[in-house]
This record gives sequence, C-alpha cells and structure tokens, in this order.
Amino acid sequence: MSKKVVVIYSGGMDSFTVLNKAIRQGYDVYALTFNYGQRHVKEVDVASQFCQNNNINHKIVDISAINQLIGGSSLTSDIDIPEGDYDPENMSSTVVPNRNMILLSLAIGYAVSIQAEQVMYGAHGGDHDIYPDCRPEFVRRMNDVAAIANYEAVEIVTPYLTASKEAILSDGINMGLDYQTTWTCYNGREQACGKCGACKERLGAFAANGMTDPLSYE
Repeated sequence: MSKKVVVIYSGGMDSFTVLNKAIRQGYDVYALTFNYGQRHVKEVDVASQFCQNNNINHKIVDISAINQLIGGSSLTSDIDIPEGDYDPENMSSTVVPNRNMILLSLAIGYAVSIQAEQVMYGAHGGDHDIYPDCRPEFVRRMNDVAAIANYEAVEIVTPYLTASKEAILSDGINMGLDYQTTWTCYNGREQACGKCGACKERLGAFAANGMTDPLSYE
C-alpha cells in the first residue's frame, strides 16, 4: 500500500511541481488548498480544476476568517500589489504574517487524521529573504514541533527548499508537466498581469529555461 502524504497545494508553480513529484514518487496524495482571503483566489479554482481532472484527493478549506487577525498584507487587504522585480524591498507588502505556520499546523492535523506520515509544501530558495516562513531554519523548527505535537509524528518535507524557481521549473519540465494548469499572478484577474513580482519571477524562470510561459498575459 502506498504511503499517504498531504501536499499543501496552492495552485501555483511550486506547489504544483511538488504535488506532481509526490505522485511520481508513488505516494497516495491528499492535496490540501486553503482560501485564506487572498485576492488571487483564482489559484484555488485552478488547483480544484487540476485535481478534478486528475482524480486527486483534494480538500479546499476556507480559513479567510483569519484576516480579522492577520491583515495588512497586499495579498489580503486593499493595498496595491507591488510591480517590478521579485526582491525583498519590493515584495515586503506581500508577507502574510505567520501564514505558513498556520497552514502547516492545519495540514499536520489533517495528516494525523488520515494516518499520513508526511506533509509537503513548496518553500524554495528564492523566498528565503522575503518570507520568513520559507527559511530552512523555520522548516527545521516546525519539524521539531511536528514530531511531538501529536503522538503520531509527522515530517514536513520541502523538496525545493534550497532550489531556485528556475530549477523547480526545470525539474517540472523534465517530468513533462504542463504549467498552463497553474496560476502565479498576485492580481487575480482573468489574465496574468505580467508586472507584479510573482509574474516577473515566473517569466524569468521560463526565460532561463529557454521556454515561453503557456499562460496568457494582459
């Protein structure tokens, strides 16, 4: 019997690659998507559609009420999404306080309830300077807690913790993945804006791999 794994699946490139990597490694995958009030909620719809089309166990959980406590991010509040390069100074307004700790805690609880021994999420090297809950030291400490928070230990697995966006995309390309079925833009409009930091990073990753992004842009 295949081992169960919970994959935190946002619908973006990184978690999409992690999800498919877990499937190819033979895991019994349980995808978990959170609506935390993000303005680019379109990513949730993209995640749902992919899981439906591929018969993947999938739960979408609405935790948007947490924004009563942790507002102030341009991803969740009425603040302009920054345009330009994906760097710490420019992207600081997109930090959602304690987001990954909250999501991981819920995912760990879900893992215990279905007797899964691992939770995977798509933290990567390019996020370390911007998002504190994607740093290796955060993952290490959360793993320490996940080992003792329940009588059933759960391991947090981050396959791309030190990888760049270009390297993640390269791995996905080698797996034959179609990134048309992902969403990255922080502006949740009909088409990707091509101007926000998330779009810039995505486009740069495709360019670095000598490919054209399959998504359409404004």
